[in-house]
Amino acid sequence: MERTTPLFESQLKSLPLIKRGKVRDIYDIDKERMLIVATDRLSAFDVVLPTPITDKGTILTQLSNFWFNFTRKMISNHLTDIKLADVLSDADYQQVHGRAVIVKKVKPLPIEAIVRGYLAGSGWKDYQKNGTLCGITLPSGLQLAEKLPTPIYTPSTKADLGYHDENIDFIKTCELIGQDLAMQVREISLDIYQKAHLYAAGRGIIIADTKFEFGLDAEGQLILIDEVLTSDSSRFWPMESYQIGVSPKSFDKQFVRDYLETLNWDKTPPGPSLPREIIDHTVAKYREALQRLIV
Repeated sequence: MERTTPLFESQLKSLPLIKRGKVRDIYDIDKERMLIVATDRLSAFDVVLPTPITDKGTILTQLSNFWFNFTRKMISNHLTDIKLADVLSDADYQQVHGRAVIVKKVKPLPIEAIVRGYLAGSGWKDYQKNGTLCGITLPSGLQLAEKLPTPIYTPSTKADLGYHDENIDFIKTCELIGQDLAMQVREISLDIYQKAHLYAAGRGIIIADTKFEFGLDAEGQLILIDEVLTSDSSRFWPMESYQIGVSPKSFDKQFVRDYLETLNWDKTPPGPSLPREIIDHTVAKYREALQRLIV
């Protein structure tokens, strides 16, 4: 596929910029709505890398929109029916078409809702050290990439740009957002994960883990926001090559993380540049995940 020009930062003139996050640029529309642009920036170990991944933003937008539609009977989300062309100039529309969405303004919760179904990444490192996963005791004798007896909810804080998220226990979550809301977030997160895991398995993909973000709308109702079950927010493994005890191949940015682990880098800004072969391999895996899941 012919490469398009990567978008590291959007530069819209039609709307005022609110902020630039790790991956997304957010613009103000009015009191009730804002525009979110998925750029081609890539964040690894909570550090934005200087090298964009061509087409990543458009791929993730398609994938996230699919999952928002998949989950809408379970929980409302922040998407609106407003068209981009109604709020952007022609030039701005051409710049972000396919990678931008217009969403409701909500009050985001100060946590990330992480669900882990398999033993991988930092969870595997935790388990190797002390037999626990984010403070939760697991059975002995589990191996790398092994499916957990049941999916586990492991929330974390939401760190500012340049800082690392921190795992927190459920008691701390209750302190941050209240017990009733914390229980609601845990229940819906596990429910979405289990249904998405079943769907993806039918398409040859294992969703090993994922993170969700939630907010409260004007009526105080919990809604799903940000992105959902993308290659940036999840670990996707090909089912045909999955093997317990072996680090799985992936359709996500774990490939980039693995490359970065080979470098002499302390995981603090600035991040290292990525070579062309890493960029090309990463975007190819993102595209393959999209094609398997929604085409």
